[in-house]
Amino acid sequence: MRAFTNRTNRNRTTRKLALAGALAAAGLLLTACGTDDGMSGMDHGGMSASSSATASASAAPGADSAPGDFNDADVMFAQMMIPHHEQALEMAKLADGRAEDSEVKKLVTAIEQAQDPEIQKMKAWLKGWGKPESAGHGGHGMGGMMSDQDMKDLAATKGEAFDRKFAELMIAHHEGAVAMAKDEQQSGSNATAKKLADDVVRTQSAEVAQLKKILDRL
Repeated sequence: MRAFTNRTNRNRTTRKLALAGALAAAGLLLTACGTDDGMSGMDHGGMSASSSATASASAAPGADSAPGDFNDADVMFAQMMIPHHEQALEMAKLADGRAEDSEVKKLVTAIEQAQDPEIQKMKAWLKGWGKPESAGHGGHGMGGMMSDQDMKDLAATKGEAFDRKFAELMIAHHEGAVAMAKDEQQSGSNATAKKLADDVVRTQSAEVAQLKKILDRL
């Protein structure tokens, strides 16, 4: 009876040890899988977070930055559009105390609000690209630029005469800007610069149409 009891106890002990061993092995296997998955998950998660941060930085650059590749067309677009915009602002300043038509005055304000920030953006691009603000184009290729005499003639007018002359000169000026922007759309490679070119084509084409209507009623 005692021998039977001993054998029974030994059998129970053996079964317990076997069960414990099986559970331990299963635990190790699960831990290993969990470790692989966990590490893999952390690795993938880390890479995804890093990639997302990089993508977000690229997708939402600073207002004055132009990240990514650029080519000569992008550089020329900025170098030429800066003085072109600056002259538009000079023309707009002449409207103060000279313009009479309310629609002309509103258009002058719109030009100032749009083009001054764009000048600052393009200057920042060129600085970031390591390029000078001016490459000595001498006005070549900048359509619609006013001569010194044009500016003097505009400054010498007032009231309706100013409104008419301003509209005539600004139409030509805007059309020149649109032509340069279309060149950038076709030949540029920098996404930010091309986006600005899109904006120039859209806004200034609309303003040309508005200026023509103003001329028709003056």
